[in-house]
Amino acid sequence: MLENTSNLTTVLANYEAMVARGDLEADPAQIQVAKSLDALTAEMAQRKPEEKKGLLGRLFSKGKEEQEFTKGLYVWGSVGRGKTMLMDLFFDLSPEPKKHRSHFHEFMEEVHDRVFIVRKQISAGTIKDRDPIIPIAEQIASEMRLLCFDEFTVTDIADAMLLGRLFGKLFEAGVVVVCTSNVVPDELYKDGLNRNHILPFIRSLNERMNILHLDAPTDYRLEKLSGSDTYLEPLGPESLQRMEKLWGSMTYGLQCHLVELENKGRKIPVSRTCSAIAWFTFQELCCTPLGPSDYLRIAHAFNTVFLEGVPVLDKTRRNEAKRFINLIDTLYDNHVHLVIQAGAEPQDLYVASSGTEAFEFDRTASRLIEMRSEEYLMHEQNT
Repeated sequence: MLENTSNLTTVLANYEAMVARGDLEADPAQIQVAKSLDALTAEMAQRKPEEKKGLLGRLFSKGKEEQEFTKGLYVWGSVGRGKTMLMDLFFDLSPEPKKHRSHFHEFMEEVHDRVFIVRKQISAGTIKDRDPIIPIAEQIASEMRLLCFDEFTVTDIADAMLLGRLFGKLFEAGVVVVCTSNVVPDELYKDGLNRNHILPFIRSLNERMNILHLDAPTDYRLEKLSGSDTYLEPLGPESLQRMEKLWGSMTYGLQCHLVELENKGRKIPVSRTCSAIAWFTFQELCCTPLGPSDYLRIAHAFNTVFLEGVPVLDKTRRNEAKRFINLIDTLYDNHVHLVIQAGAEPQDLYVASSGTEAFEFDRTASRLIEMRSEEYLMHEQNT
């Protein structure tokens, strides 16, 4: 649900309300994307899925004429241009009851989990089809008519070929896909090994989705961060209030969501997330048994992390200090932006004269100082 927008039912109307409140500045490129998202919502409401043929009929129909279909949307552009913010509005406002949204990495993990389960069923003889993609496409199409995900990318040829087969079946079944990406489809997996194998998939994306370039001139997220202090200390209501104010500015006043990321069977709670930004507490990330792969999962899911309540640490809290070191290393290596509320300046956050953590924390303190610098904020993030 959106905050204070119960009477506004379109992306464009909500966008204009945000401009009127001063949460953002009107941008022609964002307005065009908002209009396209609203047009898709209207088309999906008008064109109901065929019930009489059923799912299998739509999946495997070989009629003489190709059925009419609703094109999805592929919104691409540089980071910080408002792609995820517009996706937030679109997904929350969509009246489609069978809708699903996830980060692309999370979606791929779900697909691999489904492949593993189906292959076991094929081995056991409970499923006759040799190609696991067919029953997986059937499962997904029965669960959702609208599939949305953020940060679409292709870094692995095996994943790309799997996606090509899966998306082909989903498109046939009438699933509408809406995604954001940093690159145009024709640039996916550019210069990758055996890229020719995924060219049919790229053609399918261009045929089945309207490609929109969100060509906004400004990195709005960076604009807000570069003008603010991202390292807030000491702990207390004043620094927390400043942190909340920056959060509200960067999330445009939109309602945040409570979610859980999954990583290798573990669940990572996210206190709040909106527009590819996440809010965590030190307790959540450093006082529970999380490891480097969990922090990498977070770095892949969000471009900015707010971290609340980092205390001054000493030898009695070595485990928490070690996790904090791993967390900062991972965010730094993946160039995730960090807004942090801490008990002291970086060089005073760990109090010890000896021990491995004391030595390692020197690097952490140095990275925390760099992560608040204009040079770090201006650096293009990994995608």
